[in-house]
Amino acid sequence: MAEIKSVGVVGAGQMGAGIAQVLATAGHRTLLFDASAPALEKGLAGIHSRLGQAVEKGKMDAATSERAKQHLSAAGSLRDFASCDLIIEAIIEQFEPKAALFREVDKILRPDAILASNTSSISITRMAAVTSRPDKFLGVHFMNPVPVMQLVELIRGLQTSDDTYKAILALCASIKKTTVLALDGPGFIVNRILCPMINEAIFLVQEGVAPTDIDNAMKLGTNHPMGPLTLADFVGLDTLLYILQLLHRELGEDKYRPCPLLVKYVEAGWHGKKSGRGFYSY
Repeated sequence: MAEIKSVGVVGAGQMGAGIAQVLATAGHRTLLFDASAPALEKGLAGIHSRLGQAVEKGKMDAATSERAKQHLSAAGSLRDFASCDLIIEAIIEQFEPKAALFREVDKILRPDAILASNTSSISITRMAAVTSRPDKFLGVHFMNPVPVMQLVELIRGLQTSDDTYKAILALCASIKKTTVLALDGPGFIVNRILCPMINEAIFLVQEGVAPTDIDNAMKLGTNHPMGPLTLADFVGLDTLLYILQLLHRELGEDKYRPCPLLVKYVEAGWHGKKSGRGFYSY
């Protein structure tokens, strides 16, 4: 496939907006879409705000910021993606909504266009199979916050072609991200290791240890930039629970069993920073 020049991003939440920002900043024509108009408006406003802050802090010149804004547009519907070279999905971390989206987008795009998912845990092979182009399907898992974090996990499905993989490698290089190749298994690399660690921290809270003491211990004792419970709140406790449930179900080992306290927090609607309360109040 030729060089990827135009990219559509579906989902204007924290991840989708961050992905759109780095793509537009690198000079790719970027369309951002969300089924919720307020979410799309909020996502675009957040991008403009972050670009402005980067200029104020001297991390980006004004010309680069303006070019990024010019390369970024809102899509009114999925049909606006018809001419895109690549679509990156960044919606809710559940298989059925993602599969429904890919079935719909698959009918709109050119035959040579690539489909990618920002999933943090769901099988790429399984999602690719719902489309007519499984060879042009790949997992592209960005880290949060996308503009800051350098890593992208790439996940090849059973059907992913070499040309598709090479095209995405080139795209990641163009936005100055470092890639690792993960197996198409539950949690890939980062979440396979990270989520059980956070889960163990939650077990300690359940046993009576203060969240601040746990976070300080990991920051000062292991040089983590952010404590596991602060990170859990930032990621979203509902998302963390979903990934742990998937790991537990797919791998069948008790070490992935979600802590009961995490389940209770999610049942209470305490999803972390996005809901205003998790292990800390916001």
